[in-house]
Amino acid sequence: MDVPNPAKLPYALIEPLEPGIRRLLAHNPSPFTYTGTQTYLAGTHELAVIDPGPDLPEHVAAIVTAIAGRPVVAIACTHTHRDHSPASRPLKAATGAPIIGCAPLALESVGPRADASFDGDYLPDRVLADGEVLMVDGEPFTAVATPGHTSNHLCYAYRGALFTGDHVMGWSTTVVVPPDGDMADYMASLDLLRHRDDRVYYPAHGAPVTKPQQLVRGMIGHRLQRERQILRLLGEGKETIADIVAGAYPGLDPRLVPAAGGSVLAHLVDLQRRELVDAQGETWTLRPSPAAA
Repeated sequence: MDVPNPAKLPYALIEPLEPGIRRLLAHNPSPFTYTGTQTYLAGTHELAVIDPGPDLPEHVAAIVTAIAGRPVVAIACTHTHRDHSPASRPLKAATGAPIIGCAPLALESVGPRADASFDGDYLPDRVLADGEVLMVDGEPFTAVATPGHTSNHLCYAYRGALFTGDHVMGWSTTVVVPPDGDMADYMASLDLLRHRDDRVYYPAHGAPVTKPQQLVRGMIGHRLQRERQILRLLGEGKETIADIVAGAYPGLDPRLVPAAGGSVLAHLVDLQRRELVDAQGETWTLRPSPAAA
């Protein structure tokens, strides 16, 4: 999907979405972030700041202006990709607010491109477990563990809304790249959301999702269809990730090919765990069924 003209986007401007929830857009548009990272302010008299975003001085200044001296209960990151958590540190320095939310990750555990993708300097004052609650304006602000996109991904529920980070977005499917990204975990997290009754999703990129359960059901179906497509392509002799990407994503923007390859790998790793495929170096093959053996 093409990114809209940046000159027409409301960077560094506070946007009311509903009573007690406002949004600020960071000026970091890209094929992966769409129009940019959206920082949310939840609460009225006291606040939680969700996904402060990249460390861009004008964005941090806009958040501080929007806070307007009110107490901040938590600077809450959904995960530690570099477009989500780096601004937590200058925002903490400017406001004195604690960083409370997702866990930090050891970069050596998340793959060879960790330095380019992950915020290795993220250091929370407190890590929230699944279901753990903070009170914001006298109402529960609840952590919902949704691993898959990253192993430390959290969503946050507040007043019937769910801040979904990169777990669910209306404008794009979510990239899942091993070793930290895990397709089985991602599918389980989607199923978790399918059984919730949130009335709206506010993702970190793209427009609010006003029919969340419908979108999640579609996303689960899409991933299952992609899995079947990968198995079919393997059966047709396409046995490398590059060949599978070429067959599964015709006409894909070249800038997105590595991400597509990561998601194909995530599917293959999941299929291997389920004993449906085998790997020999960079070659992947269907495992013969017991009846055919």
